[in-house]
Amino acid sequence: MSLDPALRARIESLLGANRAVLFMKGQPSMPQCGFSAKAVGALQDLGVDFAHVNVLADGEIREGIKLYGDWPTIPQLYVDGELVGGSDIILQMAGSGELSTLLGLAPPDRTPPSITITPAAVEMLKGALADAPGAALQLGIDARFQPNFQLAPFDANAIAAESNGLRVQFDTASARRAEGITIDWVDDIRGKGLAIDNPNAPKPVQELDVRSVDDQLRAGTLTVVDVRPADERAIAAIGAPFETFDGDNRARLEALPKDTPLAFLCHKGGRSAQAAEAFRALGFTRVSNVTGGIDAWAQEVDNGVPRY
Repeated sequence: MSLDPALRARIESLLGANRAVLFMKGQPSMPQCGFSAKAVGALQDLGVDFAHVNVLADGEIREGIKLYGDWPTIPQLYVDGELVGGSDIILQMAGSGELSTLLGLAPPDRTPPSITITPAAVEMLKGALADAPGAALQLGIDARFQPNFQLAPFDANAIAAESNGLRVQFDTASARRAEGITIDWVDDIRGKGLAIDNPNAPKPVQELDVRSVDDQLRAGTLTVVDVRPADERAIAAIGAPFETFDGDNRARLEALPKDTPLAFLCHKGGRSAQAAEAFRALGFTRVSNVTGGIDAWAQEVDNGVPRY
């Protein structure tokens, strides 16, 4: 099947306008397939400035890009108009440093992390290795700081750390996220299995009462994000400056420094809790949910705010 000339021109225009372009499913802030999420994570870990095309929103591009580069799957990364490959190749090149070289970036930091593996965990993990000759322990830690232990082929060139005689391999991004972790084996009320204490993981979303929010707003030490749509905000809103998700503002908020204090607000606290958790997953470390939302604000801070 040949590619329609008009569609080819569209694709070439996209590639010509941006040095790095990722054709993916969904948005970088919300990938809609695991492979796209891995590709986005690898690029973001390297600090790559890339454009993206959501193929789920454009059926012509979704099928056309497969023909254009003779590559059957999504995602696809192009650099300087040339196809790099899909998620597996992106991760491999990111880990080896090839992608950094291609993009003119500094080589990734390959310093092994400092880790602690307790004797109980060593015993269990060595038992797993004994059943898989020639294998190595590989620990991946994704952008949400979710760990994933697996057996992988031994790689003498991999980033590796050792504790109590046990060697663990990491990719470059996971190695940075693993600095200072403790790996233990637990068998208690939490269940039975490996437990990883990671000091680098973002703190859980905190609940913040409306009076504390008011105090911090007056002190200028907090940014409130009202996640409700405009029609609800028109009914009731706090009498102080606040951010919203209107238009492209969510993307601007997601680009803020990860230590920005953010408090999310909705009607009674449900939608704002979900938004706060999404920002925590992006790496924001000072994220709060306003307990009770605008309804609590009307009762405890400003009686002039209507309740609905």
